Amino acid sequence: MLLRILFLALLVYVGLALVIFLFQGRLVFLPHVAGRDLVATPHHLGLVYDDVELHTADGETLHGWWLPHSQARGTLLFKHGNAGNISHRLDSLRIFNELGLNVLIFDYRGYGQSSGRPSEQGTYKDARAAWDWLIDEAGVQPGEVILFGRSMGGAIAAQLATEVRPAGVIVESSFSSIADIASEYYGWLPVRWLTRIHFPTADFLAQTDVPVLVVHSREDEIVRFEHAER
Repeated sequence: MLLRILFLALLVYVGLALVIFLFQGRLVFLPHVAGRDLVATPHHLGLVYDDVELHTADGETLHGWWLPHSQARGTLLFKHGNAGNISHRLDSLRIFNELGLNVLIFDYRGYGQSSGRPSEQGTYKDARAAWDWLIDEAGVQPGEVILFGRSMGGAIAAQLATEVRPAGVIVESSFSSIADIASEYYGWLPVRWLTRIHFPTADFLAQTDVPVLVVHSREDEIVRFEHAER
């Protein structure tokens, strides 16, 4: 009887490990949480904006909003978190507009009205496409762009900063890496061996010498404050 219980426990353990390994994309990327449909636009807040199409190097078409400010003090490239779409960030867009910033916000592949399926490497290509649009189409100077990333977007902003030279990077409520945060939630599994999606925010930030601001609440119950200290 004891051997049978141990065997069943082992099967459950291995099964859970396989689920983490095989389906981690569905755990990390949550485009359908709150839906892919746009619930509102900046127009609902009285903000001037343009719908834009961004074209990635591997052929995806991304949807975004360009919110120009009549007396811009700078330009913010906004990379959101792992759930929802750009229409769920309207309050943030209003705040940045009040601060006198141009803002480009976009949905990653597989999110909102963007084509494709989400992946780690895909999000890096998506961010680069947004950067290229700002420089080539909007005519913004690289030294005027601030890369802003929230949660998963912090890792994407940090990665982009290893390829381009912006004015600076702001990382808000981000994790130091997927392996680090996964080990907090699934510490009883060998998650560092199972991780195929990495998003190593801390490693990327260590590779750039542009100014970096890390913003994180000590009360954050999803991503612990300790991630900001790594």
